[in-house]
Amino acid sequence: MKRYWTLSIVFLLCTLCKAIDIYVKELLYVGPYAINTPIMIDSVAANGQLFSTQVLLKKSNVSLSALKQGKIITASELPTTENTALHLVGFTIEASQYTKANLNIQGLIHKEVYINGLATEVGQMNLEPGTHDVVIKYLSQSNSKNSISIHINSEKPNLSVQANLKQKRTYNIKDVLNGTKYYDVSLSAGGRYLLTRYATTLDGGQNQHKTVVSETATGKTLLTTQESIVWMPQSERYYYTRKGLKGTELVTVSPTDGQETILTNQLPEGQFTIAPTEDYLIITEYLDGPREDADCQQIIEPDDRQPGWRKRPIYSTYNLSKKTLVPLVYGHQKCWISDISRDGKNILMMIKEQRITKRPFYLYTLLRIQTDTHHVDTILQREGFVSKAQFCTNTNQLLITGTPESFDGIALKTKDKKPANMYEGEYFLYDIPSKRITPLTENFNPSVNSDAQLSSDGLFYFTAGNRDRIDLYSLNTINGIITPMNNREEVVRGFSKAYTANNLVYYGESVSNGNRLYSINTKKQRTTLIEDIGVQKLENITLGECKEWNFMSSRGDSIYGRYYLPPHFDPTKKYPLIVNYYGGCTPTPRYFESRYPHHLYAAMGYIVYVVQPSGATGFGQEFAARHVNAWGDYTADDILEGTEKFCQEHNYVNKEKIGCIGASYGGFMTQTLQIKSNLFAAAISHAGISNITSYWGEGYWGYSYSEIAAANSYPWNNPDLYTKHSPLFNADKIPTPILFLHGNVDTNVPIGESIQMYTALKMLGRETEFITITGQDHQILNYGKRIKWQNTIFAWFAKWLQDDSTWWEALYPKKNL
Repeated sequence: MKRYWTLSIVFLLCTLCKAIDIYVKELLYVGPYAINTPIMIDSVAANGQLFSTQVLLKKSNVSLSALKQGKIITASELPTTENTALHLVGFTIEASQYTKANLNIQGLIHKEVYINGLATEVGQMNLEPGTHDVVIKYLSQSNSKNSISIHINSEKPNLSVQANLKQKRTYNIKDVLNGTKYYDVSLSAGGRYLLTRYATTLDGGQNQHKTVVSETATGKTLLTTQESIVWMPQSERYYYTRKGLKGTELVTVSPTDGQETILTNQLPEGQFTIAPTEDYLIITEYLDGPREDADCQQIIEPDDRQPGWRKRPIYSTYNLSKKTLVPLVYGHQKCWISDISRDGKNILMMIKEQRITKRPFYLYTLLRIQTDTHHVDTILQREGFVSKAQFCTNTNQLLITGTPESFDGIALKTKDKKPANMYEGEYFLYDIPSKRITPLTENFNPSVNSDAQLSSDGLFYFTAGNRDRIDLYSLNTINGIITPMNNREEVVRGFSKAYTANNLVYYGESVSNGNRLYSINTKKQRTTLIEDIGVQKLENITLGECKEWNFMSSRGDSIYGRYYLPPHFDPTKKYPLIVNYYGGCTPTPRYFESRYPHHLYAAMGYIVYVVQPSGATGFGQEFAARHVNAWGDYTADDILEGTEKFCQEHNYVNKEKIGCIGASYGGFMTQTLQIKSNLFAAAISHAGISNITSYWGEGYWGYSYSEIAAANSYPWNNPDLYTKHSPLFNADKIPTPILFLHGNVDTNVPIGESIQMYTALKMLGRETEFITITGQDHQILNYGKRIKWQNTIFAWFAKWLQDDSTWWEALYPKKNL
């Protein structure tokens, strides 16, 4: 039976100094490990250090994790050994809040102390909320009697620092960041083999990647590599590139015996795509546009501010047998290959044209190019609101991805033909000979993604945002029937369908579990679990429950949501509440691992309510269209009404301690909510928009996002939308302590959005803080900075929702300036 960390403790409350004293009486022990004294060639090392017992301790090592297999002993009875030996003893400390405590260890002369795997000096500990492993490595000498006295002192009598038998611990930020995830899966064309890509983040942020090739029938691993390998589109082989004597070689490999075939030993420069027939390649090269004077640069379009915008692709075909390279298209317009027919005879090319003077701002021309003659048919001419085209099994028909407003709004279902939320995805069937367009998903509420994969059975397999889920479906373009694949996870992260077989694999997660990998027999609709790597991350971790909670709004809408309870939840207690939302164009999906890991917030002692307000895709076109020209109107109402009703139905919520947090448009919503209500005791805006006009003009995608959020509205024809809905112009109405967080190189929502609002609130004498994250863009991706950013969030909420400013003051001590 596996042993877990343990200790028994004696709590003594010192009523005079109001301190908690913890005396550790039992320890987990492993050892002894015999240590031989090194052969003394010299008594002094090259660095001048004199040999000593402490040097021997430092140079001798044993894995700290070995302690988990140890036995329980009393602190007063440490083992005696006949010879010099190494030992490990340890215990855990459970901190429910940020804690400053003192660790005193007496009785061992030669020792090293580790807290959470890091060497530390005995003395003050700064413990973040959660479970902390304390390990003491010590060296005993022959027949010496060893004893130890361990005393922990905290100045907070109500802090509830615990150290006891804990078979499981609470979730922490390292659990979110560290460990292994899937980042891609791919089946061979015939479905016999599976290629799985893994990414592992080590403690400290180092990333490792590997690819595993396995048999789908047996699960047998055939290859593990760090090389970049990809399946051939038709044969059951994979390919990779390598440097050869004559140039770059394109090599195919049999997964079973490793037999290699060199398709070419002089692969042209550039990126390449192998045609489905495997007889030619599409070569893509990128040309730089005109260069500007480094001191004075002309901006020719708003998008010209973006790095790389002037780069343009050129395409060529490379015949593998003849070794001939032939230009396919030429020009300066932005274009890309949208699809290649399975017989290799035709290519669909999309050309993008910007038209900033009228919505939609981008127009697309679709060409069908015959690969042997370069004959061109123009399928679509300057069409708006489309994004992708794919060949059906019948190559005279195309599956086109667009928005409800595509093709003059043929699929638009909004009241009075109001502009749609352009993030709402729709599929259309386009018949080339007749030019007939058939909407396929106009009555399908989930929002389709542009990831459809064609199979030889004539079906397209795709994912769609289904409320706050991402589900798998199949689409029959002949009869328009959409069939759910009944995926077992709530969020499908990625999938692959074998072209000529009934195999489909996908990986995903749900609100309370990490990545799992599945296979589906699409003919029998039978699902099999292949691998559960998420279970490794949750080993010995206690999570609180996640429950559904929906309500009927005053407008008569069903507003969906969910809430998370802290581990060891006690319904007789009162808990602070954190409300999370996006409020922008999409829902807050049921991810387990995300930028805002809700179980982690719950582990800090909060109830967490996640609400899906009006304006989100995946609930139908009408619901999603409320995002357009509203800038918070319906969304704020739903969040506030939901929060109030949630508190009414759950009497364990402390209504005086409610916080809220959102990012980007969600940060805008954080600010807007404070203008409309005094419901919240604390608020956090990460990269939030405060002035719609300045965001519209300054962000890389500000004006183009406003094409969605403010369709046909501009500062000159609808100034009320841009000013009266901007939090900056309503700053004097905000009563709530609010924290602004922002990456200082954010190109999406420029940092000026937080600067303006922070400045306004400071001038108004309101409680506010502003933290910038150096070198980070719209998302905080750097490992170490992500932890500091996350801790800043927790410390702010602890200060205002738990009446404990210790953590905040430790991170940001008062400065007398």
